Amino acid sequence: MADGKGTTESTTSEKTAISGGHLVAKALKAEGVDVIFTLCGGHIIDIYDGCADEGIDVVDVRHEQVAAHAADGYARITGKPGCAVVTAGPGTTDAVTGIANAYRAESPMLVIGGQGALSQHKMGSLQDLPHVDMINPISKFAATVPHTERVADMVSMAFREANSGAPGPSFLEIPRDVLDASVPLDKARIPAKGRYRASTRQAGDPDAIERLADLLVRSERPSILLGNQVWTTRATQSATDLVRALNVPAYMNGAGRGTLAPGDPHHFQLSRRYAFTNSDLIIIVGTPFDFRMGYGKRLSPDATVVQIDLNYATVGKNRDIDLGIVGDADVILSSVLQATSAYGDNGSQSRKTWLEELRTQEQTALDKRAHLLTSDSTPIHPYRLVSEINQFLTEDSIYVGDGGDIVTFSGQVVQPKSPGHWMDPGPLGTLGVGVPFVMAAKYARPDKEVVALFGDGAFSLTGWDFETLVRFDLPFVGIVGNNSSMNQIRYGQIAKYGADRGEIGNTLGDVNYAEFARMLGGHGEEVRDPADIAPALRRARESGKPSLVNVWIDPEVYAPGTMNQTMYK
Repeated sequence: MADGKGTTESTTSEKTAISGGHLVAKALKAEGVDVIFTLCGGHIIDIYDGCADEGIDVVDVRHEQVAAHAADGYARITGKPGCAVVTAGPGTTDAVTGIANAYRAESPMLVIGGQGALSQHKMGSLQDLPHVDMINPISKFAATVPHTERVADMVSMAFREANSGAPGPSFLEIPRDVLDASVPLDKARIPAKGRYRASTRQAGDPDAIERLADLLVRSERPSILLGNQVWTTRATQSATDLVRALNVPAYMNGAGRGTLAPGDPHHFQLSRRYAFTNSDLIIIVGTPFDFRMGYGKRLSPDATVVQIDLNYATVGKNRDIDLGIVGDADVILSSVLQATSAYGDNGSQSRKTWLEELRTQEQTALDKRAHLLTSDSTPIHPYRLVSEINQFLTEDSIYVGDGGDIVTFSGQVVQPKSPGHWMDPGPLGTLGVGVPFVMAAKYARPDKEVVALFGDGAFSLTGWDFETLVRFDLPFVGIVGNNSSMNQIRYGQIAKYGADRGEIGNTLGDVNYAEFARMLGGHGEEVRDPADIAPALRRARESGKPSLVNVWIDPEVYAPGTMNQTMYK
């Protein structure tokens, strides 16, 4: 019977009980997550309700791969773990590519997937798949939440694993009955903010740091490669201080690009092969000896090689080294610089000749292609396009590269003006990251301009979420280098099998993506004359809308990096 007492008891019960979805939201809030990227599904809607209560934004996309890539991109830009929430079965499998890309790129994020009810386990429930078994090999942590009381605890556990050592993605599946059920608030373990994991700033072996300091001081021709983990650990200042104090030429790759601004006397780009052939000391920071480094074979066999990495298993993999240091690049580089201060002469003055030698090599390489950067040919030469983009960028421009051959061109020319302003897929080479990375970057940093270069093949993979950018009012300047072809693969087929078989399975239709942009409510322009590139980019910037400038480029020209790929030889 309903009376005052009964009503009071019911209200009290409701206040002291909490659902699984609301526990997820509380745990996300404790981690500092302020947005989730998602595509809706019946298995996960209680998480949305919890996010509404906790003030966490929900960005809903058109494909789960986009949600996962956006979570990856958000982590890269902010330094905080990103989060994607996807439904069971095909929702989770659609996100697998995004998880795999984050795994190879060492990007910390949490993907939460729905699952059929535990009470229906192995009964053939809707969208039931062995998600954990599938995702375990491409994540740092993958698990099922077995009970509602454990939801928040396991979310915090997943974040802890994602940030352990070299970061990466974690995955949690939450069965529908676990997520929808409510438990007494005092029975749910809810880890307190800032009290469930330790600092990730590993200091490195002090003896190894002293040894590296001694190697640097005594080196006549040192060089350093500043890789992804320089940005991951926010080591920009310590890296800059080190190379300036000791007069060391610095090369950058991945998210390490922009550590030094173009024009800095220690910023080098085009002479890397020469430097790695002639250096007596090579320091590799936060980059594995994978295919991008020729598996370590591109380093002089006579050089002393030092590798610094967050991951113990990466150090010395594929190539012997003389010294390995495991830890946080920011802490280690600043400690090395401090250790060199004990020397009366750190050798910086004696290295002036070495830097001049490398600068000559840089200029020679630049002069060799200078005429291509200003080419007036039509169809437009890819070098002309990427040169125009490079000139268009400002200190506030975050640059996103998504493509094969055209982005290979851009890697040689486009130079971000600030740290953390370069985004590419990473070593998995995933096409389709562009639109979700734009989404993440602009959402996280609305004060920044976002400029993205797409290959036409890459854009088509996730391009429908251009509409999401319009819907959430996330303006950016997008450029499609359009040659109506998967040109990097086309080159390889021609090289291996001859021109008569060079266009099998790689030729696309002539799609004017400017019309696509306008159809979805954005700004679009088409460019065929190289003189029109710069004005079109300026108009895209001034439009204040998501934009696409469709630039028709020459399909018969290939990037040197494409032509040098070993798989085609």
